[in-house]
Amino acid sequence: MKKFLEIFTGDKGEISSKRVVGVIGALILFTSLVISTRLELHPNKELVEAVEWVVILCLGFTSIDKFSK
Repeated sequence: MKKFLEIFTGDKGEISSKRVVGVIGALILFTSLVISTRLELHPNKELVEAVEWVVILCLGFTSIDKFSK
């Protein structure tokens, strides 16, 4: 459980909101795509792209923050 919580913490030990939003968004995106594929539904393209960009930007900014001072 401790290793799992380390995903969400920054370098100083605090919870990173960007990581939380990025991971939750990615999980929602993956889940919705799997469910819509299994039920043979057509996912809303605009919604998928919007969630995709939120996830990319959140995780990207987290990476940039980690390597910049």
